[in-house]
Amino acid sequence: MLQLSIILICFLSPLFILWLTYKYPILNKVGTMVLAYAIGCLLGLTGIIPSTDEAHATQTLVATITIPLAIPLMLFSADIKAWMHLAPMFLKSLLMGILACVGAALVSYAFCCKDYNELYANICGMLTGLYTGGNANLASLKVALNVSDEDYLLINTYDMAASAIYLIFVIFFGQKVLQYLLPRFKGDKDKVSTENITTEDYSSQLFMGLFRTDNLKDLLLSILLTLAVVGVGAGVAMLFPSDMFQSIFILAISTFAVLASLNKRVKSLKRTFEAGIYFILVFSIAVSSQMNLSMFSNPDPTLLKLTFLMTFLVLIFHVVLNALLRIDVDTTLTTSISLICSPPFVPVISSVLGNKAVIGPGIVVGLCGYTIGTYLGFGVAMLLQWIG
Repeated sequence: MLQLSIILICFLSPLFILWLTYKYPILNKVGTMVLAYAIGCLLGLTGIIPSTDEAHATQTLVATITIPLAIPLMLFSADIKAWMHLAPMFLKSLLMGILACVGAALVSYAFCCKDYNELYANICGMLTGLYTGGNANLASLKVALNVSDEDYLLINTYDMAASAIYLIFVIFFGQKVLQYLLPRFKGDKDKVSTENITTEDYSSQLFMGLFRTDNLKDLLLSILLTLAVVGVGAGVAMLFPSDMFQSIFILAISTFAVLASLNKRVKSLKRTFEAGIYFILVFSIAVSSQMNLSMFSNPDPTLLKLTFLMTFLVLIFHVVLNALLRIDVDTTLTTSISLICSPPFVPVISSVLGNKAVIGPGIVVGLCGYTIGTYLGFGVAMLLQWIG
């Protein structure tokens, strides 16, 4: 009964979260991922889900199953051709954001880790994926790099604190401060460009059509295609040594999903991105509900310092690189928040900037990050391990 209860909680809680974000616009701005971790932590800390070996085994099983399902579903809607249609300034800022993230990972690791440590090398890789794509990339890298649930939870906890400070700065002070370092935006701020944005609706109704009758056929087809991708990915991973299985498996299913997205029929499947996010929320509930008070008895100061330092170095490096290329302040802030916080935050920064023109290309930048984040994060982790 305990196992069944945990599975039901993990799979039903996201539906409650999605209803909350639809019903209360302010919670939609907070974000489904933050709510998922908050509810999961509450379930764990209050003992509603007990901290037992049996419970942890079930939570780990749910988390292990959902990530391979989420990755292909999110990537089926990737529009690689749309990347080429980005405004030149946004394309440059995207590339500088990626370079800034890699540079921040290398500097943070060198500064915080005096001696070689494989765990912190992997965490720098996970944070690279997080700050170029989002929580989905962080979750996939957790699996690929075999990072423990406890360390994963600590990363999320510290990142939420660092990201909150980052968001406050960007939203309330970003434009006022950075306008002294970067050029002003040139163009029509009232022009809304939505060309090449995938079918996701970045509003409070993002998920409400997921289970509608007219979408069920596409949802079923996308699930079947996902299972096929997972099966082929597992087959490829089995060709490598067993200790490499997780890494090759995650990279393989990501690659096959991106290749599948080049097919028009696959790209036209409705609500695949939302379905992928749903499984990410299930994963988030399963992992965060393992939190208990004993985890805070031994805080990791190096991990805390590493997370905070990297968060703000990414922003600083990005601004410096964009200043050298004379990229305007609105483009810089939009690409930064889209990469670090994910595409749903683009309309928020657009409103703050009073610039509707950044919405379309800003969202596309974030979707590019979703696609490349896992590869980039894994590459950074392997590079740091090799350097060490």
